[in-house]
Formats: sequence, C-alpha cells, structure tokens
Amino acid sequence: MVRIPGGTFLMGGDDPDGRPEDGEGPVREVRLDPFLIDAACVTNAQFATFVKETGYVTEAERIGWSFVFYQFARAGVMDATVPGAPWWVGVEGATWRSPEGPGSSIGDRQNHPVVHVSWNDAAAYAEWAGKRLPTEAEWEMAARGGLERKRYPWGDELAPNGRQRCNIWQGPFPTAPSKGTMPVKSFQPNGYGLYNVAGNVWEWTADWWGTEWEPYAENPLGPADGTAKVIRGGSYMCHDSYCNRYRVAARTSNTPDSSTGHTGFRCAAIV
Repeated sequence: MVRIPGGTFLMGGDDPDGRPEDGEGPVREVRLDPFLIDAACVTNAQFATFVKETGYVTEAERIGWSFVFYQFARAGVMDATVPGAPWWVGVEGATWRSPEGPGSSIGDRQNHPVVHVSWNDAAAYAEWAGKRLPTEAEWEMAARGGLERKRYPWGDELAPNGRQRCNIWQGPFPTAPSKGTMPVKSFQPNGYGLYNVAGNVWEWTADWWGTEWEPYAENPLGPADGTAKVIRGGSYMCHDSYCNRYRVAARTSNTPDSSTGHTGFRCAAIV
C-alpha cells in the first residue's frame, strides 16, 4: 500500500467539458487525515486467494449473470440491456472467473483487475484483507498524486508528447475493436505511486452517491444513506464522445449489487 500524507486539497473540478449534473463541482477545500491506499486495483489472483480461503460467492455468481460489453459476448446472451447503453448485454455465466461468459477464463489475466464484482463483493474482500474501501475524498486525493487542479493524474494534457497514459477507448465508440482490461500496473504511476487511477476499470468507493457539498469538510464520508455508491476513475470504455469521466474530478455511481465487466476496486486503510 501507499501512504498518503493527508492534509488539505482542492476536491472537485470545473472543467469546461465536465459534467456539472454529476456533482463534479464546485471546487471545494477538503482536509483528510493520513491514510493508506493500494497502489493498484485488486487483481484476479488476489481475489482468487480470498475466494479460496473463505469460500465467498460473488453476487454475479449467485444471480447467475452479469453485464458484458457486446464485443466480448459470445454465449449465454440474454434479453437484458442497459437503457441508453445498448453496448451492454446481460450474459448468463459471466462472473469474475469467466469475464465474458461461458468458455472464457482469467487464466492469462492473473494480474488484470478483478471485474464483475459488486460493491458488496468489494467490501467483503476489503474486510477479509483487514482493510476497507476508500472514501471518495480519499480516492480523489490519492488519484491527484499531489497535483492541484489538474485534469488528469499526470497533468492537464491527455497524451503528453503523444504518449498514451491510460487505458481508455481508442477510435470511434462503440464500434472500434476493444482490448478490454490491461494489467493493473500498466502505464507510469502518478506522483503518489498509484497506477491506473484513470481508465482501465471503474473503482468502487465507500460513499453513497450525492451531489451537494459544503465549501469545507474534514474527513467527509458522503451522505448517510442512498441507493447507489460512487465509482471513480473511468474505464477502458470511456471516450470523449460520450463519457469523458477518466478526468480526475469526474464521478458517477452504480447500485451496490451491480456488477459489470469494467468495474473493480482498490482498498484503503488507516495508517
């Protein structure tokens, strides 16, 4: 894990191409105590160890299906889609073990982020590991890597000197071929040593979803309750033509029992 020194930082953003309806702004001052956070997302290998030692069964496994990007779906496709996002299809048998459904496996993806894990699954893993999920404020402070008011974990330019710095969609969305997830330590880490806090997979946080903020907060925990949990960081499916949420201030949410092929998590802990 990486130690984040805590202190005060400016949370949120006012990017001209941002999404005010998501509660990205206003920019506000937040003070946090020092904390620890995983340098990378939890991998398939790490999650497999958890399952082997505990016998844990994920929600996707109990329900019997999960959402898969249409390019990867081969068998078990159901009549289940996401309104406004027809590129998602429900696939019977899609789980963390079989990310694309029947016939797929994680055999050559041991160091890729585990996916098809719900918030409840992620919280169970974190508890087993003696950790917890990061608050949204902790996640953003860590993702910024010590930089202030920057669009990305490395600065304001998406591809400095023409070099790709994150795993996001390349080419026309959603028709260009996708390679899906990449290893959790792909690309250069940010200033705090965190890998892939932009793109690759969305990451669950501890907070319930909300869009109202105070101008100053200390160790905020988000709303007391809600129906959806905050996810941060964007994924390999993000593209500026429809979802540029790989910016460090960007945010969205999903219900705690939901699982998809582009959502994972990293853990945090008290120093």
